[in-house]
Amino acid sequence: MRRACLWAAMLLWCGAAMSAPGADSLYIEDLTWTELRDRVRSGATTILVPIGGTEQNGPHMVLGKHNARVRLLAGRIAQSLGQALVAPVLAYVPEGSIEPPAAHMRFPGTISIPEPVFEAVLESAARSFRRHGFRDVVFLGDHGGYQASEQRVAAKLNREWAGKSAGSTVRVHAPAEFYQAAATGYAQWLAGKGHSRDEIGTHAGLADTSLALAVDPGLVRKDRLLGPKAGEGEGVWGDPRRASVELGQAGLEQIVTKTVANLRARIEAR
Repeated sequence: MRRACLWAAMLLWCGAAMSAPGADSLYIEDLTWTELRDRVRSGATTILVPIGGTEQNGPHMVLGKHNARVRLLAGRIAQSLGQALVAPVLAYVPEGSIEPPAAHMRFPGTISIPEPVFEAVLESAARSFRRHGFRDVVFLGDHGGYQASEQRVAAKLNREWAGKSAGSTVRVHAPAEFYQAAATGYAQWLAGKGHSRDEIGTHAGLADTSLALAVDPGLVRKDRLLGPKAGEGEGVWGDPRRASVELGQAGLEQIVTKTVANLRARIEAR
């Protein structure tokens, strides 16, 4: 309990610091171009590109769950890494067929774009950051559906830029550990706490809802929590009724810790 309280206090303090507009913000959209230029010149040459998605998350969670979660996590990761900044969240991602509607597109509010368009956006963003002096571009994808696209874009650009001189080498990273920490590692941790696989779920269940509560309780409508009988018809795969801030805080901590360790190793290797 004490650990959970300390983590909650840290999240509140860090969230206020990271979201406060000004020259010290970790988010580049809060900076002027001269402030950003000076930060890069002083050594902040890692840019995190948070990728979310706008999709249904059951009747109890807002459409922007992924966007809110990845923005907070990217800020926490940047703060832990040091000399890192955060790009604006990419909220439009591939969500499946629009006509005929498939998967999450069956629910109002989900926004889907073609996979080639999504990959072109990632590539152009990375090229832009390279032009402005960043040396490590990191794709942080909070959604499982586009993980392969991240990997393809990173591999393409790394092949292209590999022949550049050592002093100007830029690497693009798409750490699978970021998504796996939430989808696999956190689920295993919850199972170790006595929660069943059916309860933990894969979308809008216990795990997903707990993480959202820890990011911002306002993302969840507690009066709309549905049990396992809701199922696919309501966009819920799992049972969110026992979700809590405390469970979510543990998950956020795991995601940050594992991702930071992986990125430090990648950046040092480069």
